[in-house]
Amino acid sequence: MEDVEKTGNPEAGADRAEELPGGRARPKTGKSEQTRALILETAMRLFRERGYDKTTMRAIATEAGVSVGNAYYYFESKEFLIQGFYDQMTHDHAAAAALRLRGVTDFSARLEISLVSWLDCAADYHGFAAQFFRTAADPDSSLSPFSNESHPARATAVELFADVLNGSDLAAKLDAELAELLPELLWLHLMVVVLYWVFDRTPDTERTREFVRRSTPLVARLIALSRYRVFRPMVRDAKSLIQDFILPTIGRTTRRP
Repeated sequence: MEDVEKTGNPEAGADRAEELPGGRARPKTGKSEQTRALILETAMRLFRERGYDKTTMRAIATEAGVSVGNAYYYFESKEFLIQGFYDQMTHDHAAAAALRLRGVTDFSARLEISLVSWLDCAADYHGFAAQFFRTAADPDSSLSPFSNESHPARATAVELFADVLNGSDLAAKLDAELAELLPELLWLHLMVVVLYWVFDRTPDTERTREFVRRSTPLVARLIALSRYRVFRPMVRDAKSLIQDFILPTIGRTTRRP
């Protein structure tokens, strides 16, 4: 890490920030929010142009027109820009998917739209996705999408999948116990797609898009089958396994009434 002073707010004294886990700061003033967004936007551009490994915090600060200390005030290190990217991507994905979902009620179609929307939002960042994966794959890292620190972004994504379900023709037909867990399970399905996408080297990640196109109807059919009484014991067994072994590995998860 570069040798710079990183304590205190380099901006005006009125700009105060709430300290977040891992040393990240959540600015509370409009000016601070703009500065943080500028640093993150600049970093994402430089990552695309130069690559993640060749982009330094000093270069990011210079391009953004801020001091190096200011850059470190908002992001403890270059690695913490990954969390900023994850937060931004989640909100961009939710907004883009919401627009595309309007007027669509078929559950399979809604699920595919939500997944393809993520691929479209992330397309420009595929070149340095492997670096993100190396950091996120560490189970002890606060930057993992499964960590407590990533809960706000994860909650946004889970809410999107809740909307995918609730706005579909399948919502009223599902077993209530499964419907409660389904948004989080669909988020886990997205994580599988993301993992495949990271390692996909086909043009425009065509194999990932084909994987989504072919797997989504299968997932939808399996979920639809769960509403039949003969499958209820299996649904309850699956629910028990998920609650006992899968959800506890994820940081604070959302709970819908």
